[in-house]
Amino acid sequence: MLPARRLALFPALIACCALFLTACGDDSGSDEPFPGAGKTSDRLDAVTISGEVGTAPEVEWKTAMDAGKIESETITKGDGEALAADDNVMAQLWIGNGSVKKETYSTYADKKAEMLTVNDQLPEFLAPIKDATVGSRIAVTASAKEAFGEAGNSGIGIGNEDTVLVIVDLVSKVADEPSGTKSPEPSWMPKPKLNKQGVIKGFDFEGAPEPTDDLRRVQLIKGDGPRVKKGQTIAVRYLGQAWGEDKPFDENFGDTGTGAPTTFSIGTGAVIKGWDQGLEGVPVGSRVVLSVPAELGYGADGQPDSGIPKDATLVFMIDILGAA
Repeated sequence: MLPARRLALFPALIACCALFLTACGDDSGSDEPFPGAGKTSDRLDAVTISGEVGTAPEVEWKTAMDAGKIESETITKGDGEALAADDNVMAQLWIGNGSVKKETYSTYADKKAEMLTVNDQLPEFLAPIKDATVGSRIAVTASAKEAFGEAGNSGIGIGNEDTVLVIVDLVSKVADEPSGTKSPEPSWMPKPKLNKQGVIKGFDFEGAPEPTDDLRRVQLIKGDGPRVKKGQTIAVRYLGQAWGEDKPFDENFGDTGTGAPTTFSIGTGAVIKGWDQGLEGVPVGSRVVLSVPAELGYGADGQPDSGIPKDATLVFMIDILGAA
């Protein structure tokens, strides 16, 4: 994990963010890894849900919602790939208090999509995404206690006696690896150092020309997915190294290249300028190498304690695996 003062570079929005860490509720003792998945509910008679998947839902409350156990209904069935165990998916979430009939939280409002991982660590109220298809919109109803545990979730305006409506849009699957049209390495790029599994573990700067003050980018693999847009959350694997240093200051490829992707907002100032400028417009599925001058990175001060010298040019290899 990155030191806190460097979260401006990669603010990690983990698959179950702080909002959901208390959302597992009580252990039912069931052998089923996803209790509540696949059940349908007539509680949705209390609301009208409209709008396209991938845009903020329009929710019209007819009456207060009565809810107990977690139940779900597919509002829109997507025509994308069915999710399987350990898949990652970029999702937008909307949460409403069914007792007082109002929205309490929305990733659409915050412009921060979540990356959800289909495994047994998924909060129970999100379990209905198991086996769902990408492009689907799923509504989940439950009592606050069933969704969030005995205390409810006061942080988002859900008391322990309230009811909850959750709407999940499964926007796009996160790819396992980049895929697309390959391009040769340019002359300015330092050579990647690979381990026995062919996974990048750093850059070799010997023989590479001195960096310039320009932001440089090459798409070693040009993906065939949609282009990254300003304000989106993207899922990436990456490695970053200061020019001329012996080892990276951070990476999440792991030894096998299957490390958990990291997510962050692009084009919003949440990351260094070199990333905001260098990744906007790049197609999902791409493998990108950026050479980032100091003025678009950590500037004259650098972060020496973290392996980033003063006035350092930074080099990154970045796999863009998903966006929403």
